[in-house]
Amino acid sequence: MVARVVAALFVLLFWLPIITPSSPSLSVCIVGSGIGGSSVAHFLREYSSPSASVSIRVFERRGVVGGRMARVAVGGESFEAGGAILHPKNYYALNYTKLIGLKIRWPNATSASDGREDDGDFGIWDGKSFVFKTWRVNSKLPFVDKIVPLANKALLFWRYGFSLIRMDNFVQRTVNNFLKYYESTNSRPVFETVDDMLKWAGLYNLTGNTLEEELISLGLSPLLIRELITVITRINYGQGVSISGLAGAVSLAGSGGDLWSVEGGNWQMAAGLINRSNVTLHLHEAIESISNLGNYYELNSSQGNSYKCEVAVVAIPLDEVDICFDPPVSIPPRKLQHTHATFVRGLLNPAYFGLRYVEEIPELVSTIEDPGVPFLSISVLKRHDEKEATYKVFSREAMADALLDQIFSVRKETSRIDWGAYPYYKAPEVFAPFILDGRHLYYVNAFENAASTMETSAVAAENVARLILSRHFGDVPLKLSASESSPANTGLHLEL
Repeated sequence: MVARVVAALFVLLFWLPIITPSSPSLSVCIVGSGIGGSSVAHFLREYSSPSASVSIRVFERRGVVGGRMARVAVGGESFEAGGAILHPKNYYALNYTKLIGLKIRWPNATSASDGREDDGDFGIWDGKSFVFKTWRVNSKLPFVDKIVPLANKALLFWRYGFSLIRMDNFVQRTVNNFLKYYESTNSRPVFETVDDMLKWAGLYNLTGNTLEEELISLGLSPLLIRELITVITRINYGQGVSISGLAGAVSLAGSGGDLWSVEGGNWQMAAGLINRSNVTLHLHEAIESISNLGNYYELNSSQGNSYKCEVAVVAIPLDEVDICFDPPVSIPPRKLQHTHATFVRGLLNPAYFGLRYVEEIPELVSTIEDPGVPFLSISVLKRHDEKEATYKVFSREAMADALLDQIFSVRKETSRIDWGAYPYYKAPEVFAPFILDGRHLYYVNAFENAASTMETSAVAAENVARLILSRHFGDVPLKLSASESSPANTGLHLEL
């Protein structure tokens, strides 16, 4: 009898289906398809354990990805309207271009050049006259092309002296500290707050003082701060030297040499990352509410659709969007600095600048901090011939037609974009948390109060991706080797 029971149990166990542990899974919804949102998707896919099943949705309220990386058409040609330039040490952006197969473009480089940057001449205008101008010599002789940049460096040194060296040392120290964020994930922690992330890299103290205070403490001359440094911060952040020291240092780093962009538009980085990350992309669909329902979040969209995800990531600035959170979330109040980008195809009016000939106007007209100056900068994007060029005008207020007609003698086409471009920086900075509710609602743009660039968004996104995976999977091993490429994605989003 016993033998029969044992035999029956043996047969039963033999025929029962083999039960194996289920693979760890995760569903993520990302609001925003700019460099921050697309980078979160990329790093989630890059760092996920091969045994984990991660599904990702990306929501974009516009009809094209890229966020504040955008193009504008003027006269049948396309130009960068948002984030335009990248630093040679923006390693995530450089890696994206290689990963996706994009080409690097050196700004203002001609087809006959060796690919290095040639920024042309610039001048500092105080609203009445040019207080400083570099030389511009149109010559096809190679030795002249080498002499003029050296002569312009001598001009700068003659005006600002050894303060230029102190400024450069300040920028290099900051850049070297920022490079810690590219260290191996074996030695680099996962950060739950922006404060801890900045303190670890030795950058936090720079957010407590204004750029002007930092530079004065380093012994920089008032003339350099009032003119050249103010010019740079006005162009890059639309603000003066009252911005925080860290944002100011990042702005100064963005004025150096060998700056680059992606040929055909920087937005292609976001598009390429989304293509490679095997996500479900929702274009023309804004998220209007995010509710925490315990084990998952419910996202309701402008299309009347409802989505459920275990993790929700906000990768857009919350300052000027109306997303209803239930329960409510609390972040420090801040406002965005709006920069108006006006693109004009035509010709500048030399009389407006107190000059006789248009050839005397520098390629870049920069300005000092003065309430009487109506714009931040005017730059030549492309010269079509002697009587026509495409210009980009940055200003804090919209440029009225009457004002443009004073600045330009010819205006064939005009396009305007109002960007909520970056935070209005004010030291000491107070940071929103990466984790908005203490659970699984994340905010990539919390890092923007430190500095707002394409690369800082990528750095913040990489940390948020690791934070998500480490908090959700716990001790499940992650694939943290950057050399391991993500699985090939066959379902490319052709609408990008």
